[in-house]
Amino acid sequence: MIKALQGIPPVVLLVIATTLEVIGDTVVRLALHDHAGPTRVGLFMVGAAFLLGYATFLNLAPVEFGRVVGLYISTLFVVWQLINFAVFRIPPALPRAGP
Repeated sequence: MIKALQGIPPVVLLVIATTLEVIGDTVVRLALHDHAGPTRVGLFMVGAAFLLGYATFLNLAPVEFGRVVGLYISTLFVVWQLINFAVFRIPPALPRAGP
């Protein structure tokens, strides 16, 4: 199975990895702030599975991470903005200056 995935272009692997990372982080955030008890535990497990998928796809990319870190960060930013809006209904905004 890993051999088949290694034929995927590195950019696609990075997009998949960042999407899994943001979804995993979102699920953990929901578990922490919106749920308790067994539901929270279940959401933590789901979030952990997404984060494991993220790490797997990121490490399948056949390039040195240092060479693609800029692409990774920009992809992460875009995917995070999309998921943040879709799940939490928070639109992207410019950062505010000062305290």
